[in-house]
Amino acid sequence: MKTVDVVYNTKKKKGDKQYGVLFNNGKVRKRREWRGLKDTLYDFTRWIYLWSIVIDVTMSKGAIKGLFRYRWMANYLAVPHAMDKFTMGQRDETLRISHTAMDFVVKDVALCIKNALRGDRRCGNDTKFSDICVLTDENAMTVEMMGFPMLKAILREIPTMFSANIMTQYSTTHYLDVAQQFGIPGDVCPMPEAEAGISIEDDFPVLGKCAVQVNTTCDGSLMGNGIIAKRLEREYGIPTFQLAAPMRHEAPDVLDYAAEDMKRCIAWIEEKMGVKWDWDAYFEAIKRVNATTRKRWEWLEVNSTPYPQFFGAIFSLFNDTDYMGNCGRSPDFPAIEDKIMKLVHQGYKNKTMMAPEYRHRCIVWGVQPQYCIDQLYWMVNCWGVVPLTDMLSMVTDKQFCEENKPENYEQAYKDMAYLNMNMIMRNKTHGGYEVLVDELWEHVEKMNADMVMMWEHMSCKALTGMHGMFEDQARERGIHIVWVSHDLCDPRVFTRQAIRDEFSEYMRTVMREEPLDPTLEFMPDEHAW
Repeated sequence: MKTVDVVYNTKKKKGDKQYGVLFNNGKVRKRREWRGLKDTLYDFTRWIYLWSIVIDVTMSKGAIKGLFRYRWMANYLAVPHAMDKFTMGQRDETLRISHTAMDFVVKDVALCIKNALRGDRRCGNDTKFSDICVLTDENAMTVEMMGFPMLKAILREIPTMFSANIMTQYSTTHYLDVAQQFGIPGDVCPMPEAEAGISIEDDFPVLGKCAVQVNTTCDGSLMGNGIIAKRLEREYGIPTFQLAAPMRHEAPDVLDYAAEDMKRCIAWIEEKMGVKWDWDAYFEAIKRVNATTRKRWEWLEVNSTPYPQFFGAIFSLFNDTDYMGNCGRSPDFPAIEDKIMKLVHQGYKNKTMMAPEYRHRCIVWGVQPQYCIDQLYWMVNCWGVVPLTDMLSMVTDKQFCEENKPENYEQAYKDMAYLNMNMIMRNKTHGGYEVLVDELWEHVEKMNADMVMMWEHMSCKALTGMHGMFEDQARERGIHIVWVSHDLCDPRVFTRQAIRDEFSEYMRTVMREEPLDPTLEFMPDEHAW
């Protein structure tokens, strides 16, 4: 059985010692977490900053109308409270890493909301702005927009479903009910089902001259895309392109097909929007993609040591936003990455930790609901189990062609196609047995992990069939594997406490351990943000 050394926090712990006492049966905590004077003041300034973003969005064009028109808008009043669940127990560099990363994610989502409402025919109705907008799929890498700096990519499902569900776990339940009343089965993945429900409910901003959808997640996503595309095309006159990525993305013979489809998509956008692809802009963007990849793997290298710094849900959320949603298009991200990198190295040098001790080193695998709940930070503080990285963050380590020459254009199309096929979820759930199973054990070895937490998504068919294989291979390697059930963004199927109970049961019965902080084992947070 693989073992790792227990690492203890040699610094004197400042502030709260029992985090469970902060929770109550209401929406928010009884009080803010006390982190010592310096860190509490810093955390408070970030709290004020988040409120400034909320106020800025509220004062933007079309926002007041949007607040009364769209059910999902009210969830964003919980932004500062939602941030608290991602900083539980954090001090010093880890606290600053989390705020630096998450503040920028919030800012990026806020810009998406502002742009969507500004161009929305129902709210801001800025037709000139709407005419430079392309609706892009939440599950897309947005690579097809890298050479269109004059256009705005609007990831429509981000504010309406994805980030709203981060704010409050019940944000999608109404739309799931709407979709099922429409006739969609209840065992479909709740994410695309909720997106379809939003479209059925007609609860989305209407803007843009065209839209691009992708097939990069699953059959459930394709189902939702069909409903969304028909409403966009038939009712609002917004034509939609279907960018199809081959399922066996690791097979070398599919890349040529995928590159040709990428060419067709870009030519289609040029035709619909009346603009030309800019190769200078593309190659500047791909340089930023390469730099982002190098930084991500450097952060992971630090996480392979006894003193990991940048991990948990915020690590994954920042990578989702930077790698996929941004995909090198924004020049603002590199400065944030540099700031995070400086804090990571400083924290490693100072041996900064999130908890009094680290007992186990864990890889998080499977389709995850960790954005909606504070499970990963709860694991650290309650049981001393460190979630070093997760499946969605283990994307490509490839470096792409950066030199702007005509002879490199064909390769650039292939690079864009490769990125599109390797979006954050499908690059492990599609592509064959090797990427889903074999690569897990490679990451376990590289990250010096002794445990895997496997999210078992009740409505996801891609991983369920591999359950026995994961079990057998974990046993052969002496790796503890903890199965934790959930139904993504439908908390009525598996509650927050039920998820924690599964993990705690394993720690007590198999590992024979007691929690670091017993007050966290049972928390009345079912109605919390």
